[in-house]
Amino acid sequence: MKLMHEQIDFPGKSVVKVKVQEKESFTYPWHFHSEYEIVYVLEGLGTRFVADSIEEFSAGDFVLMASNLPHFWKNEVTNNRRNTKNLVKYIVLQFPNDFFRGALSDYPEFNRIKELLKRSERGVCFSKKFADKARKKVMKVAHSDGFDRLSYMLQLLQLMAKTKEYRLLGGQYYQLKGHNFTNDRLTKVMHYLNANYLKKIELKDVAAVAHMHPSAFCRYFKENSGKSLTEFINEIRIGYACRLLLEGKMTVSQICFECGFNNLSNFNRTFKKNTGYTPTLYFEEFQRK
Repeated sequence: MKLMHEQIDFPGKSVVKVKVQEKESFTYPWHFHSEYEIVYVLEGLGTRFVADSIEEFSAGDFVLMASNLPHFWKNEVTNNRRNTKNLVKYIVLQFPNDFFRGALSDYPEFNRIKELLKRSERGVCFSKKFADKARKKVMKVAHSDGFDRLSYMLQLLQLMAKTKEYRLLGGQYYQLKGHNFTNDRLTKVMHYLNANYLKKIELKDVAAVAHMHPSAFCRYFKENSGKSLTEFINEIRIGYACRLLLEGKMTVSQICFECGFNNLSNFNRTFKKNTGYTPTLYFEEFQRK
């Protein structure tokens, strides 16, 4: 999975760029750009990748990301173009990394927004409850222009800055300052795992990506991620298994092998360890919601 540097153009040098999209899939693969970005999903299901975080998303997914933070959203694509259930609808708000730089540094009225933007270096995901509250503000930014758009954008950022209904996505080790997105050792490893987790992954191959001896790599990965390589790979695979289970198109046995596990008992045990449910109970529980 190649990391792409997206170049963003701001028409008329406007301070806020808005994209309101309804498509079969998200436009960009794994990428980064120098602008801050807010993504609000109106409709759709899939998987969200931000830094080293991999999670399922659905309608109401509301995320703020800092300048240069790698990310992408991936939804299921159908071959039936008339099936609107598989469309994804979302709003993207982007603003420059020097957005009100002087005001953020010098004026106390901007302190909360300044702290918010600092938090966004690891990606900030807001609760669905807060997303519902913020939706009107997001829509006002999206459907206004000129000074009104800028005014609504500041109001939205202040609202996001004041709430405690959020969590950070990137792990504590994921630091942006001085980060080289094309050459950093751990970033390369994460990209390799994200692209190959459905296949059989050998320790020696992952260690080779990092240019390390396997035993040294195991210590390095554990120290930097807080998880063993096996635990990390299993978490990615179980996330994908959850998505397949909720679709209801495959049996548990089929999902087991589709997600890279080589036997059903190991899959069931790992699934319950990560979710608290057996695959069958997971499907039944979420069918009731």
